[in-house]
Amino acid sequence: MTAEPTGPAMWSPDPIRQRAADHSIEDVLNLPDDAPRVELRDGVMIVVPSPTIGHQNIGNLLWLWLRQHAPDSFLAVTAVGVAMGFRDSLEPDVLLLHRPVPDSNHYVLPSQVAVAVEIVSPGTKRRDRLEKPAEYAAVGIPHFWRIEQGPLRIFAYDLVDGQYQLAGEGNSESDLELTAPFEIKLPIREITP
Repeated sequence: MTAEPTGPAMWSPDPIRQRAADHSIEDVLNLPDDAPRVELRDGVMIVVPSPTIGHQNIGNLLWLWLRQHAPDSFLAVTAVGVAMGFRDSLEPDVLLLHRPVPDSNHYVLPSQVAVAVEIVSPGTKRRDRLEKPAEYAAVGIPHFWRIEQGPLRIFAYDLVDGQYQLAGEGNSESDLELTAPFEIKLPIREITP
């Protein structure tokens, strides 16, 4: 007697196309509904780890704060990707976009992004702290925020001469005060779960 799988197999990237680094944004858009979130790195699909409840709460509270305080010329979103190129994409935790943005898009162009936010988790430390900021800077995204957990701290960066420079920081005992992309006085305790 042999053991046979029951039910449909879990989705995974095509191994031949993965080795050939042959995936594009179009392939990601055509994934089945039950596929995990992925980013593209030089044509290779990278599965994005599922966020923890704490991670999601921070992102949701920041999204809500931005929705309530950003001028109407901006739109705060989550679970939307940035098409960095035909064979590269990133999935930031929170984005603040320049309006107008079509509601049907899963991806936006870097030129539409005002702020890209990454919430650092144990499994994404290197990528969120080192790799993603360099990738966002390379495509000209003007502002990048990195949120560290335990205790909660936000580091906000402005793009200056192709590199991010620290523009402000805050922790759960203080406010994040910035002049761009709009006048911001964010009490960090309001996004601390």
